Amino acid sequence: MNVEDVIAERIAAARRKAERERAERLARRKARARGLAQRHAAKLRHLAQSKPPDDPAAA
Repeated sequence: MNVEDVIAERIAAARRKAERERAERLARRKARARGLAQRHAAKLRHLAQSKPPDDPAAA
């Protein structure tokens, strides 16, 4: 292997690493969005099942 081959391999490895990290960030972002949506839906279900306050000023 000459120097150019070594450099080309390092560049390829860096690109693979960057792509892997990009995919991991995307997966985390999607998981977070999914979790937030589930949490919000649970909150709305809870609010729909809860009794409204008896405070006349709130109405």
